[in-house]
Amino acid sequence: MKIYNHDITLYTRDRDPSVELYAGRALGLTDTEDKIQLAQSLQSEWEAIVDHYAQVGLSHTHDVIWDASFEVTNQFPDREISVYFFGDVINSHDTYRQLFQQWDGQFREIVEFVNSKNNFIQLSEEIGVAVPKTLRFENLAAAKASNDLMFPCFIKPAVSDHGVGIQRCADAAELAQAFATLVPEESLQIQEEVKASAFLNLQYQVREGQIEPLLVTEQVLDGCVHKGNRYPASHEPWDHVAPFADWMGDRGMKGIFAVDVAVVPETTATRYVAIECNPRFNGSSYPTLMAARLNIPQWSSGTYKTQLRSLKDLDLQDLAYDPTTHKGVILINWGIIQAGKLSVLFAGTEAEQAELETALQQRL
Repeated sequence: MKIYNHDITLYTRDRDPSVELYAGRALGLTDTEDKIQLAQSLQSEWEAIVDHYAQVGLSHTHDVIWDASFEVTNQFPDREISVYFFGDVINSHDTYRQLFQQWDGQFREIVEFVNSKNNFIQLSEEIGVAVPKTLRFENLAAAKASNDLMFPCFIKPAVSDHGVGIQRCADAAELAQAFATLVPEESLQIQEEVKASAFLNLQYQVREGQIEPLLVTEQVLDGCVHKGNRYPASHEPWDHVAPFADWMGDRGMKGIFAVDVAVVPETTATRYVAIECNPRFNGSSYPTLMAARLNIPQWSSGTYKTQLRSLKDLDLQDLAYDPTTHKGVILINWGIIQAGKLSVLFAGTEAEQAELETALQQRL
């Protein structure tokens, strides 16, 4: 039995009040005997999401604690803990870090180490996983002093989420503009632009201490920002990332983690280069695990803006997923409708997915 608390506020630098709504997407991962912690603000959507999941045939817990604090999580020591990110990268104090250390110190340390893009690049180079040319810097002053810059490039904070702070720079002038937006004391990297035909998300799951490949999805991007995923993917380069996955397993990684990989076509062969690791649940994890629970063989996911502010105002009866046809819409990140957004899964062939997307957008 587990207790799920997928609150993201200890990980994201986005201070928008709507971030508390994201924990709702973990509901579709739960079993009936589990507990889940959700923000009180999601309670008004509960009846509608329960009805929707009943229609699509997805069982889940009804044991909800309407309080997403980790102090409450700590009150259930008999439960296995499932969190979005096993650590705290936001707060300078050690209150929550000490709590994670108490739960599983080894797990916390590996998560926070690999969560640095600079650490990931250095480690990959050491163990033979191909990565783009990347310059790593302790602070902004060191980056400005470098004589090894290449263009076009991407400048990235060493620790960021959902593409926050990542900027493409075509030349020195654009790089100078990007420098002006960064926090001077924080570490960063400058990475060559990869001429990729696709970007993949290779997800792993740890079961009983063993690292298992879970699923490869192809990313749908809007610039640097992750907008969705599709399955099946065009490539499955598990062997290219295996040394890193083994390294994670040897050091006590648990739960879900994923590696982003660029597909680079070349004259004689296709090259695969690892970009970064998400040592946590990520945007593709929720549709991946829900699709697996429902045995959906082909799907895509996406996030959309909407004028609606409650699930009660969204009619999906005729679009909802039908277990007999393996076609239809499933709500994934449902709580963010209160902030004018909605994340969904489209099940079916590519043509059916396109039809469903068009129909859904007409109702948003």
